[in-house]
This record gives sequence, structure tokens and C-alpha cells, in this order.
Amino acid sequence: MRWWLVVAGLWLLVVLTVPDAQAKTRPRNHDGETRRGKRRKDGRGHPQTRVGRSRPLKIRLVPGPIIPLEPAEYRGKSLFLKPYKNIHEQHASYNVIPGKQGQCVYEGLTMFDQAVWSPMPCVTCLCTGGRVVCDELACPVTNCLFPFTPAGECCPVCTEPDSNFSLDLSGDSPVPHDPTDPVTPLIQEEIRQIIWREAQEHHEEEEERVRKKEEARRKRRRQRKEQEERQRKLVEERRREEEEVLRLQIEREEEEWRRQIEEEEKRRQEERRRQGEEDRRQKEASEREVREMERKLKEDRRRQEEMLREELLDLIEKEKKHQEEEEEEEVWLRGDVFQMPPKEPQEQEEPEEPDLLPAPIPRPPVETEEEEETEEMEAGGRRGLPPGCDISDVIVTCENAKLTHFPPLAIPELKSLSLEGNNISSIPAEAFNGIPNLEWINLKKNKLNSAGIDTKAFKVLKNLRRLYLDGNLLETVPSDLPPTLQELKINENRLRGIDENSLQDLSSLMILELEGNLLSEGNMDPLAFAPLTQLSYLRLGRNHFRTVPQGLPKSLLELYLENNLIEEISETVFNQTSNLNIVSLRHNKLDESRIAPLAWINHRNLESIDLSHNDFYLVPSYLPKSLIHLVLVGNNIERVPGVSLMKASVTRTTAATPL
Repeated sequence: MRWWLVVAGLWLLVVLTVPDAQAKTRPRNHDGETRRGKRRKDGRGHPQTRVGRSRPLKIRLVPGPIIPLEPAEYRGKSLFLKPYKNIHEQHASYNVIPGKQGQCVYEGLTMFDQAVWSPMPCVTCLCTGGRVVCDELACPVTNCLFPFTPAGECCPVCTEPDSNFSLDLSGDSPVPHDPTDPVTPLIQEEIRQIIWREAQEHHEEEEERVRKKEEARRKRRRQRKEQEERQRKLVEERRREEEEVLRLQIEREEEEWRRQIEEEEKRRQEERRRQGEEDRRQKEASEREVREMERKLKEDRRRQEEMLREELLDLIEKEKKHQEEEEEEEVWLRGDVFQMPPKEPQEQEEPEEPDLLPAPIPRPPVETEEEEETEEMEAGGRRGLPPGCDISDVIVTCENAKLTHFPPLAIPELKSLSLEGNNISSIPAEAFNGIPNLEWINLKKNKLNSAGIDTKAFKVLKNLRRLYLDGNLLETVPSDLPPTLQELKINENRLRGIDENSLQDLSSLMILELEGNLLSEGNMDPLAFAPLTQLSYLRLGRNHFRTVPQGLPKSLLELYLENNLIEEISETVFNQTSNLNIVSLRHNKLDESRIAPLAWINHRNLESIDLSHNDFYLVPSYLPKSLIHLVLVGNNIERVPGVSLMKASVTRTTAATPL
């Protein structure tokens, strides 16, 4: 009995010493915490090995010499099998296995018949026949000097190093030991070396695991980068395809727009040509009718004159025959009378003078006077035309006739006069006195200057509708133009300004063209357009404007300001032009930041805006809702966002620009 107490004391000493040695030799992490603490942090319930965590040391325990826990007569048999109901229940997990019929009550719990459970470690209970039978585990005798009970076990075991210096926790000995064999216990240094080697192996395994984990992380990062690169390439390729599709669509729309413009221009030219041919045919037909009527009148007059002449000759012949008969009769009656030389016949032949000068033809007096006046005017008009001129009905054409002075004409019924392509440098005051009914004057491509045009030259023209003065040397607008004027063209001159009175009394003017001059906002009076109450078409291209001119008339429908230096559009410049329908600002220096938001957004009739060949990088915002055509060719636009055109009902946008 004493030696059993000695063994139990030694076993307690080993149990208390080994954990201290393991705690001293256990490696710590970089944060100064033991791996056991780390496992306690990561684990739940009993210590278990988790994925990605450090694994516990492998220690194999071999049972030592068997230490009897009961008297010798009970060795090798079940220690006891006794029922009990009032055992103090510890906090432990146990299994309840349902049995057959019948039940037991234990600590307030109802157990089915044949149910098995463990109320505390090393104790197993069974419900049978309404009674509770508990069985306590019998531990084998250990034959070692330092046995200890592992955590969670009921029986003590012995420690013994194996060939791999690993320890394996086990409650049963895999190798039977002979109790008579001598057992050499491990000293403290050997146990420490075993634990240190296991710690080294564990550290190496942990480093290997960390390395593999890092490699897996790098691999995942590389795969993620490769996937992102592939995704970026796919997105870039899709974006390029969309840009290519957009560019092709813009080119097609531009080509369609250009084709439609060309077709519209051809159609207009064809209509003008047909209209001109129709007018020419009508004029030729009227001229033919007039000439036919004149020919018929002349033919009728000639026939009447011929008939009257024949009648007169018959009368003269009859009178002559009658006189001869009378003379012969008288001679026969006075035969003794001497006949004198024929003097009397001379006297008698005096009535024959009408044969040389026939009597006037009887005609209606009014018709005779009108025909005589027409013949005199035609003869006088043709005689007064200079060489190189031609007259057709009420039109006189003297184009490229090398005239140096204004020709003196006296054709009151003349309606149109064309003197294009000559060297005329002046217009005297009496130039139009003989042609006061002119409606159209063409003086293009001459050498007219402002000083050479008399201030009273155009006063006599009360019916003038169109006046063309393109390609001359004018520096100011001619004064005292007739108020009936509807179209005025002074393109390609040297106009240096338009003051308040330059266009005075031209209230009927509808078309005004002043392109290719030296005009700018500095020499253009804001009240210059005030008298033009009916102006609907204005061209001011190829000048030197930096801003849109002020004071545009309310009646204006079309405004053309191409090839200027316009850099901005203020919000008040189009306030009065509520009827504006077309605005052309191509070939200027505009960009999206220099157009005021309220410049034209409130216009309800503005349908076409041409902003081609400017400095736009974005589609301009604040477009009018009535807009139909927006031309942006020749800009630096990189993209066409839908937001810019959201408020405007644009049906066609042309923006063939590098994307």
C-alpha cells in the first residue's frame, strides 16, 4: 500500500512539472503571444485544429505499469455496476439514446427505456426496466514512474519517446508491456529536447504553410490582375467598336445630309431654271404675238394701200380716156380751125400730177397716230443704243460692252437694265431721266465709287424694286434710294460703315446683302437696321465682326454671318428676333463656353443652326426646342452626349469630327 502512495506522489509531480516545461519551451509569435493562446482565440469548445491555424504537437503516450485502483480480487473485471440517482451532476455533455417501452426519471429528466447517457466524465448510465444503472470506467494499472492523466481522459498514462520524437495522445497502449521489464524514466532535459524538436518541426511546418499561403495569395492576385487585364481589354475593344460604329454612323449621316443639301440645291436650281425658261418662253411667245400682230397690221395696211392705189390708177386712166374722147370729138366738129401746137395738153396734163404723189390713204385717225408714235420710238430707241447692247421687249442688256460712261437712254417703257461687266465709274443725276419706269438695275462688276454717284441719280425711279451693285468700289451706301426698293446687294465692295441714316426710308426692303466688305461692330450703328421693318433676309459674311451686330430687325427670318471673327454670342443679341428661323455662323471662332445660356433657348421658330468650322470641343448646350438641323462639321468634338440634345428635338445632327 505504501508503494502505491509513492507512485501516486511521483505521478502528481510529473503532472505539475511537464506543463511548466512545455510553457517555457513553447515558441512565441511576433506579437509575444503563445500559440496556445492563439488556438484558444481561434477555437471553439475543446481545442481543435482549424483550417489555416497551427496544429497541436503530436505526442504519443504509452501506458506504464498498471497501478491497481481497487483490491486485487477485482482486477481484470468490471469494477462496479451500481444504480444511483442522487449523484452530484457536473457540467458535462452526454448522449441520450431512446430505448423501448418504459422510462426513467433522473435529475428531473425523463429517459426512455434502454437510453444511455453520461452525467459526468468516466461515468455511463443506462435506463433499464424503469431503473437507472450507472457504470464507472475502470482504469488499467500503469507500470511507469511518472504517469499522468491527459486532459479530457479518465485514466492515467505513461510517456515514452518514439523514433520520430512525436507524442500521440491515447488512452490505450498500442504496445503491450511486460510489468517485469525495467522502465527507464525520461529526464527533464530529454523531455525538453523532445518538445523543442517538436516545436522546431511545428515552426517549420508553420513557415511552410505560411509560404504556401503567400504563394496562393500571390497566385490569386496574379489571376485577379490577369482577369482585370482581360476585362479591361474587352471593355477597350468594345469601346473602340462602339466608337467605330458611331464614327461610321456620323459619316453616313453627314453624307446623307450633304446629299440632301445637294439634291435640295439642285432642285432649287432646276426650279429656277424651269422658271427662267418658262418666263423666257412666255416672253418669247408674247414677243412673237406682238410681232405677228404688227406683221398682220402691216400686211393689212399694205393691202389697203395697194387696193387704193389700184383704184386711184383706174380713176386716172378713166379720166384720161374721157378727156381724149372729148378732144377728138371737138376736132371733128371744128375741122376748119387750125390746130395749134399742143400747149393746152400740157395745161391739161396738170391733173396727172397725182400719179407722182398719190392721194393719202384713208385710215382711222387714232390708229394711225399710235402706230406712227410706236414706229418713231422703236426707231429712236434702236438708234440710241451703244454698240454691244441688245434690246428685247422691255429689257436692255449691255453686259461686257466695254462702256466707260452711263449710256443715255430714252425708252420710257423700259423695265430692266443690265450693265454688268463694264468700266462705268459714275452715275450722273440725269442718267435715268429717259428710263423712269425701271424696276431692275444690274450694275455688277463696274468701277463705281461713292463720289461718282450723284445724290439725285435714283430719285426719278419711282418703281425700282431690285438694285445690284456687287463688285464695285463703294465705301458708303448710296443715298436717297427709292422707298419702293425690295432687294439691295452691295457685296464685294469697300463699305467702311453703316450709320443711322444709310438705310433711311427703305421700309419695303426685304433682302439685304453686304458680304465681303470692311464692316465690324465698331462701324455699324445699332440703329442702322431700325427703318427696315420688313427685312427678312440679311447676309453679313466675310466681314470683320467679332460679335453678332446689335439692333437686328424683328422681322428677320434668315441671318448669315459666315467667315467672320465672331468669338461670343451674348444673351441679348437675339432678344428682338423672335421670328428667326435660320442662323449660319460657320467659319468663326466660337466655342461652347462663349455662348450665353439664354442666347437662343427661348426661340420657338429657330429650326436650323450652322456652327461648322469653329472651335467646339463639346456639343453646345441650351439649344432651342424647335431646332431641327444642327451642323457641327469641322470642329474638335470628341463625343456627342445625349444630355446635350435631350431638351432639343433635333432630328439631324452632323458632327463628322475626329473621335
